[in-house]
Amino acid sequence: MSTAGRTEQAAPRRTTEETPAVQHPVAIRTAERLRTIREQWGALLAAVETPPASTTWPPAETRAFLNTGATDDGALLVEDRAPLTLRQHPAPANLDALDVALFVEQQVFDLADTLAAAVQHAGPDDVRRWTFPDPGAPDARTATGSRAHGLHWAAVYVEGRVLDEDTEPELLLGDALLAAPFAPLPEWALHEAARVVRACEQRVARIVAADAITETRTLPTPCPSCGGALAVRAAPADPPTVICRTGEACGADTERDYRGRRMWGWPACLPLLLAAEQEMPEAA
Repeated sequence: MSTAGRTEQAAPRRTTEETPAVQHPVAIRTAERLRTIREQWGALLAAVETPPASTTWPPAETRAFLNTGATDDGALLVEDRAPLTLRQHPAPANLDALDVALFVEQQVFDLADTLAAAVQHAGPDDVRRWTFPDPGAPDARTATGSRAHGLHWAAVYVEGRVLDEDTEPELLLGDALLAAPFAPLPEWALHEAARVVRACEQRVARIVAADAITETRTLPTPCPSCGGALAVRAAPADPPTVICRTGEACGADTERDYRGRRMWGWPACLPLLLAAEQEMPEAA
């Protein structure tokens, strides 16, 4: 169809609200996993600096709350200590977390290289362009290409390719059309991205998921309602919480967590933690 007589209508007809694209379910799920990785990246880097949980009571993460009775006003923000680029740790406190961070960063960087080679047509001055590493470059930043921007930018780039963003010609001033900066992702590349991102998300979840990062510990005192086992969760940047392992059958007068278990948040859990601390000399 000729474009004559349609110049004035070209721009308004190119909005995503009017012509939504139907996205592949694999692409949608992969994009969700990439967002999860980005959102948890800071927590993963913080875990690199956090020693693995010990079996002592009270846990190191809860001692400040037990000793001061303070709220979480002074809690450490992940954003304050964890930039979204992997820092070198000459003596990391948690080697498992460091291994996962290194694995995820390398996998996402390599995936961005693969997808860029397959579909990228953006010019050298386009800010959306992924730049490949150039080991022969005269300076270190140029030598690492877009990897210098860190995991967060790499994940955003991969998400854009998975969702086929910027794959239509772009209208410039003067009604000129510029070739699309990216081609639609072929099926093989989409499934390769899905495989890599799924593996990365699973590894991150083993470190930063609530039960994994805190290594939930059983308290020496039973549930005051049903007599079941109580467990405390204490992440480095969050106040502790206590749950009853009995599950939905427990009738304690408190809220439930996402699995239906009775849960005491902060500061409601403080009496339970103090009772457990007082119990320790008798059990020794």
